[in-house]
Amino acid sequence: MKKSLVKLLSVICIVALFIGLVGCSPKEQPNDGGTDGTDGTKAEELKIVLILPGPINDQSWNATNYAGLVKCNETLGTNMEYIENVQSSDYESTFRNYAERGYDLIMAAGTQFDEAANKVAESYPDTTFVVVNGMVSTGPNVAPIFPKEYEASYIAALIAGEITENGQFATIGGFPNDAMEKLLDVYEHVAVEVATNRGIADSKAVRAYANSWDDVALGKQMAETMIDNGADVMFVYANQVGLGAIQATKEKGAKYVGFSSDQTTIDKDTVVASVPFDFETFYTWALQKFLDGELDGNKVHMAGIAEGIFSTVYTDNISQEVKDNVAAGIESVKNGEVDFESMFK
Repeated sequence: MKKSLVKLLSVICIVALFIGLVGCSPKEQPNDGGTDGTDGTKAEELKIVLILPGPINDQSWNATNYAGLVKCNETLGTNMEYIENVQSSDYESTFRNYAERGYDLIMAAGTQFDEAANKVAESYPDTTFVVVNGMVSTGPNVAPIFPKEYEASYIAALIAGEITENGQFATIGGFPNDAMEKLLDVYEHVAVEVATNRGIADSKAVRAYANSWDDVALGKQMAETMIDNGADVMFVYANQVGLGAIQATKEKGAKYVGFSSDQTTIDKDTVVASVPFDFETFYTWALQKFLDGELDGNKVHMAGIAEGIFSTVYTDNISQEVKDNVAAGIESVKNGEVDFESMFK
């Protein structure tokens, strides 16, 4: 009887010990390094890649996007990778390559990636596809981010309208997509309006499309022709095509307003001012939304002057009066006093 009692007490003690151990097992503790994803995944553990259509040193669109990548890696702790010079024939295969490898977020810089991103996304629901400057989302995992470029071209136009001597403006776009047309519509409308208000009669703007993002020689040729036809201020948004246009503007003695990156560094007496996109802020804004689980699909996420993603860079060729006028115009946008819709053709 005593032996049975001893055995029973032993069993009870073992069970009690087991229950105590289970009850005291350590719970999952918050990571001291900071958890950045809503599902507990740290930012550095996410697999993220940026697809670029050109080189990161193009002093234009690709360089601007690359700067955003660097900033995110520095401030958010991400380990975003990149691949440059991806040709249009390889868009789909590049998306699929990274999606097959289990990437959490695939970004691509340029509206030209819209179609491929939406097509490939259907097969990879666990991957988020983000097209920078994207305008189309047909699925829950496609979340384009769009800088209101027409707000940036508005700033460029305020500058152009102040520095022209004859009111003749020339613009070159890469391809005539909706975003490009809107930003050029705004630029031309405002530049002509500012010049006219300065008393320059018969002010007008002439537009052409390069149908290319990388043909430097073509950009030079187009700009030469436009300047020979009377334009004294050039404005180009076509990646490397713009580098050729800047060279022509320099040789012809005209003026150039830089766009998307600080192009005054190329030649300060030719590119007298620039309106760079602060893609460091833009990318950080977008990546933080992704980490917070707020970068939803089936919509385009927009940011502009109010979010602080456009800035101005001036050379000594720009007077304080012009700077003040431009600053006043920017405040008008912030106050909701500018009707951009009325400028779209």
